[in-house]
Amino acid sequence: MSTTTTIETISKPNIGVYTNPEHKLWVEDSTPNLDSLKKSKGEDLPEGWVTVAIKSTGICGSDIHFWHAGAIGPMVVENNHILGHESAGVVLATHPSVTHLQPGDRVAIEPGLICNNCEACLTGRYNGCEKMKFLSTPPIDGLLRRYVNHPAIWCHKIGDMSYENGALLEPLSVALAGMERSGVALGDSVLICGAGPIGLITLLCCQAAGACPIVITDLDEGRLKKAAELCPRAKTYKINTSLQPPEAAAEIIEAANGIKPAIALECTGVESSVANAIHSVKFGGKVFVIGVGKPNMTLPFMRLSTQEIDLQFQYRYCNTWPRAIRLVRDGVIDMRQLVTHRFDIEDAVKAFETSGDVKSGAIKVMIQSEVDT
Repeated sequence: MSTTTTIETISKPNIGVYTNPEHKLWVEDSTPNLDSLKKSKGEDLPEGWVTVAIKSTGICGSDIHFWHAGAIGPMVVENNHILGHESAGVVLATHPSVTHLQPGDRVAIEPGLICNNCEACLTGRYNGCEKMKFLSTPPIDGLLRRYVNHPAIWCHKIGDMSYENGALLEPLSVALAGMERSGVALGDSVLICGAGPIGLITLLCCQAAGACPIVITDLDEGRLKKAAELCPRAKTYKINTSLQPPEAAAEIIEAANGIKPAIALECTGVESSVANAIHSVKFGGKVFVIGVGKPNMTLPFMRLSTQEIDLQFQYRYCNTWPRAIRLVRDGVIDMRQLVTHRFDIEDAVKAFETSGDVKSGAIKVMIQSEVDT
């Protein structure tokens, strides 16, 4: 029978990283509290749940957006709200019904809780669950805490993988979902719009998939430099905001030696960038939008129509974690170079300020509860 781990391993109070409708950001006590963790037995957990000590969490662009803007579309911060959904840690306790995990197992946490009853869930596309509770999306509190309780089915074993790599499996899942649904294949010409964390991980995936040529765009020279380091054969293109989309597209195609992209993977969600992608791809090509944008956009409809361009979108991911774990474990995808800054959870406010400052040079900022041993 599964039981709780020893009390001695739970010594620090639980704290979380909060924001609110006034756009404040702070660290304070969180649940489950230290007392309940020390007194609790595995039997006290909900059936099928485990307690995890969070060791590493990445700051996502959505976390910054909820802090700064207080909302993403219909998802609005209305109360004190805990951020974070890119996390990995170690199992501390398990309910007796949990047989595949035990205290001491390293796990990456998939942050979406589904109903298992709606059509999306029953057909395997559970990212479209009608009753989805996605941790860090209001009103569901996130993972930026020392300790959390979570369903065991969404805690994926990572073996001896570092906690940091385990946390990075979440943004890798976003990229993998885009790769699968866009259909990028060996030899495809690909345009990647945006060299932020998702764009750079998508670049690594396209490189591994054998796409060529690859062009990646961004406004920031530093991020394009990082892209060139990660994939030396990729062509980089710095966006000129004074150009109209057809003009920018002509320069993007020129950067690819005249080869029009078969697929554009749009990782920014910015209207002008989506338009650039639409004007860049070849007849019959595809623009696949991974990025999150504003609620309404104006797009070049007739370009899409007369060039038979497929415009497709993505919402989070499903069924990606096992594949992501294999890719990292076997060295096919190496995301370590993306991490530019690390902070202790007590310094989370500084971590968010660094991540949100374009002048900091930050790409991926990680918050640690404890350094790997």
